[in-house]
Amino acid sequence: EVFGRLRGEAPAMYAPDADRKSDFFRDIAGSRYLALAEEVARDAGMPYEQLLNVYDKSIIAVENRPPSGSLNEKFKRALDRVAREGGQTAADLGGRVDHALGIELEETYLVGTGYGRVTLPFSKEHIRSEILCHGLGAHMMFPKTRTVLDIGGQDTKGIQVNADGIVENFQMNDRCAAGTGRYLGYIADEMNMGLHELGPMALKSNKPARINSTCTVFAGAELRDRLALGEAREDILAGLHRAIILRSMSILSRSGGVADEFTFTGGVAKNEAAVRELKKLVFENYGEVKINIDPDSIYTGALGGAEFARRAAHGQIEGVEE
Repeated sequence: EVFGRLRGEAPAMYAPDADRKSDFFRDIAGSRYLALAEEVARDAGMPYEQLLNVYDKSIIAVENRPPSGSLNEKFKRALDRVAREGGQTAADLGGRVDHALGIELEETYLVGTGYGRVTLPFSKEHIRSEILCHGLGAHMMFPKTRTVLDIGGQDTKGIQVNADGIVENFQMNDRCAAGTGRYLGYIADEMNMGLHELGPMALKSNKPARINSTCTVFAGAELRDRLALGEAREDILAGLHRAIILRSMSILSRSGGVADEFTFTGGVAKNEAAVRELKKLVFENYGEVKINIDPDSIYTGALGGAEFARRAAHGQIEGVEE
């Protein structure tokens, strides 16, 4: 019943013109599954937890299923769908897409990055840290970038780069998940909400709560205490978002402050409440600074790694000719 309803909602939920089309599939589908499962469990008189177990088993299988079929055909089907639903004619883009798909790709250089880079079968000259890749990736997205804030799932990074996108200084919280995407995910679980729902609800607040800690270990207890005292969910969430950004501002300050232009990356850059608080605090502390946020900010590190590979393949190391 739950999956049937999800399938019925899918065409509108994932349409090219959907409001949240850039969000992760897991976040959108997970949020709707939780809401529908609660209704179905209540109507059927069955434990809600049973349906949660079904979701966990199902989503893991979906996310780890190897892709099958022709990638070129998938691109063409996607193009046809955009043409039908977005008012464009397939001929406008079809020729360019066909040309791009017809290019034979040749592997010339590899660069590995991310938390799993130590497990890659690459020699050390093919490995770049997340710091380096995020700095260069932000430069590729916005060439005038001088300061980067990346709030990802596991850490928060404040990075200063030069005119070539090369890191000059940085700070990060690498000892715990406080104030990161994982922290927000834990809060979403505690409040029985989808991760992408936190920001919109926080924006409804008129009186943000004062949050004492962004520690994931204590977050659940403080959250339950505040809810028990009758504080509004939106006020609690607004306070949580402000606490996260205050922590990030501290990291930025220790890295060298905020210079113009400033680029915000990572999954938390998709959160409207976090963006609002960041803009407010940057203005209060540093004045008018241009803040860049790319819709595909979650790929900043991958883009930086690809650019390092391109430079290496063309005889460049960190933007300097060998």
